[in-house]
Amino acid sequence: MTIQAVRLIGPGVDRVDGPMKVTGTAPYPADFGFPEMAHAALVRATVAAGRIRGLETAAAEGAPGVLAVITHRNAPHLNRGPDTPVWRQPPPPLQDDRILHYGQYIAVVVAETEQQATAAARLVEVDYEQAEPLLELDDPRAEIVTNPWGMDSHRGDVAAGLASADITVDATYTTPDETNNPMGLFATVASWDGDSLTVHDSTQWPHGVRAALAGTFGVPESGIRVLAPFVGGGFGAALRTWPHVLLTVLAARTTRRPVKLVLTRPEMFTGVGHRTRTVQHITLGADRGGRLTVLDHEAKNSIAIEDDNYEPVAADSAWAYACPNVDVRDTQARLNIPVPTSMRAPGQAQGNFALESALDELAYAVGVDPLEIRLRNYAEDQPQLNLPWSSKALRDCFEQGAGRFGWSARDPRPGSMRDGDWLVGYGMAGVSFFWFQPACQARASVRADGTAFVRSSATDIGTGTYTVMTQLSAELLGLRLDQIQFGLGDTDLPFGGLEGGSGLTAGLGTAVRAACRGVIQAFLDTVADDPGSPLRGCRLDDVSAADGYLVRSDDPARRQAYSGILATHGLNELTADGDSAPPAPEEVGMAPAGAFAARFAEVRVDPDLGLVRVARLVSAVDAGRVLNQKTATSQVIGGTVGGIGMALLEETVTDPVSGRITNGNFADYLVPVNADVPDHEVLFVGEPDRFNPIGVKGVGEIGLVGMAAAIANAVFHATGRRVRSLPITLDQLL
Repeated sequence: MTIQAVRLIGPGVDRVDGPMKVTGTAPYPADFGFPEMAHAALVRATVAAGRIRGLETAAAEGAPGVLAVITHRNAPHLNRGPDTPVWRQPPPPLQDDRILHYGQYIAVVVAETEQQATAAARLVEVDYEQAEPLLELDDPRAEIVTNPWGMDSHRGDVAAGLASADITVDATYTTPDETNNPMGLFATVASWDGDSLTVHDSTQWPHGVRAALAGTFGVPESGIRVLAPFVGGGFGAALRTWPHVLLTVLAARTTRRPVKLVLTRPEMFTGVGHRTRTVQHITLGADRGGRLTVLDHEAKNSIAIEDDNYEPVAADSAWAYACPNVDVRDTQARLNIPVPTSMRAPGQAQGNFALESALDELAYAVGVDPLEIRLRNYAEDQPQLNLPWSSKALRDCFEQGAGRFGWSARDPRPGSMRDGDWLVGYGMAGVSFFWFQPACQARASVRADGTAFVRSSATDIGTGTYTVMTQLSAELLGLRLDQIQFGLGDTDLPFGGLEGGSGLTAGLGTAVRAACRGVIQAFLDTVADDPGSPLRGCRLDDVSAADGYLVRSDDPARRQAYSGILATHGLNELTADGDSAPPAPEEVGMAPAGAFAARFAEVRVDPDLGLVRVARLVSAVDAGRVLNQKTATSQVIGGTVGGIGMALLEETVTDPVSGRITNGNFADYLVPVNADVPDHEVLFVGEPDRFNPIGVKGVGEIGLVGMAAAIANAVFHATGRRVRSLPITLDQLL
């Protein structure tokens, strides 16, 4: 098959914000301050369930520099923040004496300095009436929430499909709690001026924080400004408005002083979410040729006692492959755990591990190549919607990725390949990532000096949004990169969607395109009746933009500069707004497609020590139109590092008696380092997507999905041992 090259919006340019970051001049939330700013420190519960029986704060209140100690006894009523399209806000803090999880905030101490606040917080004494916590998914006392988000799917007759199957796979897979752990500690700085509020916050969605604060404190959104021009990573942890944000704002209102709060690393483990643990049961049935007759996927994951969090683990199995009889369903068990949240590739990371491991097991049971089993069950159309995909090059991902990896050299017999004393294994996985695109708004202005200011309130968590939106604006307006100023991370700017779900590039990019086209139309409207303009009477489709000029397509010699039009008509600038709201699939007759990928991994296993080393990786990705090959490749590699961690290292360990997280620090919570990450080749295939006018798909999540399954499948090929529980540890291989 001939594969058309993916068009790039210019070369893989360096990040436009790179110089600020490497010189330390990029302002992160913790870098901001106000005159007379106070500092806050948190007091956390040391039991997982029960009530506060006694609370002694006198010593803390009398400590040097202390301005206030706020507990449930003196805190005002706080409303629960408004629902969003994908989750509810966590319950507000300090509203009663109940303890729902270890590490829950039970007091906030405000003092003149950070050191004084921290020291005083240690003086707060708490007496608890303890209760036995719910900590395990299989605890019969736990409330079970069924189909919590309406994402369960059914088609065909599963019982009949199973009865007709020649070969079946029936297995249970488990994944642990994991913690997002961005390097940058989350920080909030809040300052009230009457009923007006300014907040600097580590957030992936400034407008979401604004709405949550307005709802919680009962003030108009118009009086709240949230700023997050730079965020030190998030991986989903910064999508929700967490209790520490509310407490910072409350502390500022109580003391009538600006207040800053910076979380500690242990507080990051209990206060800003985590990936939920899962137990997943999969039953696959197939004919003798390996074609699926049934796919049954049931997942149970953990949820906090009083939270509602979107984590459909099994849902995407319904459309990943062609199968006539499908049943996928999710349940949640309410436990005394910190509130979970999205973590890079939410739900999909866990669900894909189970599905792609089960497919690998099916391939061996049928006796066909694991790559071939996926090709035989390829979904040409979206199976649930029965509509053609807006784009899909997964078959090309399989074929090109396998060719680049050298998959054909694989000896199919487990344990048959060696390199000296090391067992060698090849594994692979397919990835079909869900589609998501938030509604966004953008504004574009072209100024008298020929430069442009394009802006939106969305933020950049290190994914390269500043860069690709600058590139896109420059191409659409026909300007150089250094002539574009792109503004982000400020709710005074037009509404921006959340930076998550791999959807912002499409959502914001579509809005930027509309704004840039709108400002070009404004220039054409300005010269519409100008007899001296070569553009007189032109419509939008009659011109192109290049080198600061609008150029007639029918006669490129006839053109006029932006600066010339503005000067002629006595204008300082022209401005236009644009927005994006994706259509319903039924309206356009196609199913919106997220990114697709094929992941290939080579591992080495020491059979005596049980050590696993990832030796080589290839990822072939269908990301639609790639706006910047360098930053897109970086995103895939970064996600892959997280996938290696998921496969081999990462696990948030909770003491089964006390509910305390026992490895809540970077010394004990293991993440991949340079020595764990091998050579990784990334290739992009496919064509521009048809569901948005700029043809893009996000790549922030796709890099993580499938890596755990590819590594686990490679470990089986190397050793003959099937590992169904992550992370893969040496005791499972000895």
